[in-house]
Amino acid sequence: MTARTLTLGGRAYPVILPNIRDPRLHVAAVIITVHVLGQVGLHFRVSIPQILAAILTCAILEIALTFRQSRAFVWPASAMLTGSGVALILRVVGTPPDEPWTIDGWQTFAVVAGLSLLTKYVIKYRGTHVFNPSNIGLVVAFVVLGSSRVEPLDFWWAPLNVWMLTAYAVIIVGGVLITRRLRLLTLAAAFWITLAAATGLLAASGHCMTANWAFAPVCGVDFWRVIVTSPEVLIFLFFMITDPKTVPPGAVGRTVFGCLVGVASALLIAPQTDEFGTKVGLLAGLVVICAARPIVDRLVPAAGSEDDDLRRFASGAGVPSRSAPTLARRSARAGVAALLALAAGLGVIAAGSPSRGPVASVVDPAVAPPAVVDPATLPDITVSDEVADYDPDLADGGIQDMLLTLAQNLELENQALLNGDADLLVRVDHGDRLAEMQARLADAERSGITAVTHFAFDTVDVSLLVPFGRQDGLSLGLMGRGTATEERYDASGALLEREASPFALTFAMRQATGARWLNVAVLPEGGE
Repeated sequence: MTARTLTLGGRAYPVILPNIRDPRLHVAAVIITVHVLGQVGLHFRVSIPQILAAILTCAILEIALTFRQSRAFVWPASAMLTGSGVALILRVVGTPPDEPWTIDGWQTFAVVAGLSLLTKYVIKYRGTHVFNPSNIGLVVAFVVLGSSRVEPLDFWWAPLNVWMLTAYAVIIVGGVLITRRLRLLTLAAAFWITLAAATGLLAASGHCMTANWAFAPVCGVDFWRVIVTSPEVLIFLFFMITDPKTVPPGAVGRTVFGCLVGVASALLIAPQTDEFGTKVGLLAGLVVICAARPIVDRLVPAAGSEDDDLRRFASGAGVPSRSAPTLARRSARAGVAALLALAAGLGVIAAGSPSRGPVASVVDPAVAPPAVVDPATLPDITVSDEVADYDPDLADGGIQDMLLTLAQNLELENQALLNGDADLLVRVDHGDRLAEMQARLADAERSGITAVTHFAFDTVDVSLLVPFGRQDGLSLGLMGRGTATEERYDASGALLEREASPFALTFAMRQATGARWLNVAVLPEGGE
């Protein structure tokens, strides 16, 4: 730190500025670079005023609190890291992308960041804070406010384009250099290896989650790959669990701490079926193990002691290698480690069992019967750039097949209504659209009058529909215009009336069950 003075009211106060070698400045450089990439190329749903609200709130609070304690003006390096960390992970539901100057939701960022910082002064153990401030503040915010108001940064940010490759390079290179300098790289690696092994078991057991960036449930190998390669997880392991003030000081303690955070996060992830819960489970793992820090400290060798060596700890704590006690100790320690690993693995699988059925049971639905739709009657589709960027295969011809599936689904809905076939609706509809059609089927059974609608498309424009607050998956929006013909039939199947009128509707489709593209909603023009 560089000390200067500031004179106020005739009194000189020290001004302590950061040194360029301060690791906190290097962490800040990485996080700010990610913020810039998010605004310029990755389309993060967070605005500059929201980011500044979090950082400035923490900075002002820290300056005021340290001045009260030391009567000096100290550069709030740690506080600004807390604010930028909160702003990187926190999202206010409904914040649009590519509107960097919107002020909506800035109060939420300020409050969450401010309360996060205050935990550093309120919750202490042996003279230092117990929790990483941004970590506990985010977890509390997500639990208290819920997914209808806030949500964490997505696990998946963008296709592997130049922006995404740059983000990976910044996070990994910066993270490795900084944690290596702080002797925390082993901790980060222990966490990642443990989390990868535990989520591998979870994925192998058939676990799935829905996500705002995926058309279908993310299952099996895809689930595992998303978790272990997520840039959010990399930020978590390099810059959140490696807070030097909240981890054990010794080499053995830090490795054990990293493994325990990996196990705790996996256990909390296991019961979740959507991305919101999965991300909160990941973050909450650190909260749990930080709270258990006094117990961890008692179970590991003291920092700097002869036994505080990973090789010695694993091999028998320094007893000569050829002696019988060492062999016995090695065997005992290996047996205990194996039992603990087995218990952790079984715990992860067991923790995931209550949530596995609701998702896995719909991954392979019965195939819907064919509906007679002439592809020649369907128009060519205009595809937005965001769809083409997200999945080039869709833009290169897959969309036309999807329009055919939409037309078939709509006709199968009509068949289900006319035949009173509730099972058929489940094969072509999901979510809001399924609930709507089931209600129409129930009305037809009560009244004896069935209304069906045939859609003739003139134009179709396709865009992405990203849900907010409801972590139920990404949808494609097919904005269609044309003529809708409504027909009404009596209980005997006789046509009572037919009326044609123009329509302008957005048909939302998603692979909600992991197989066929299903109708999930029909929205007014524009999809609002």
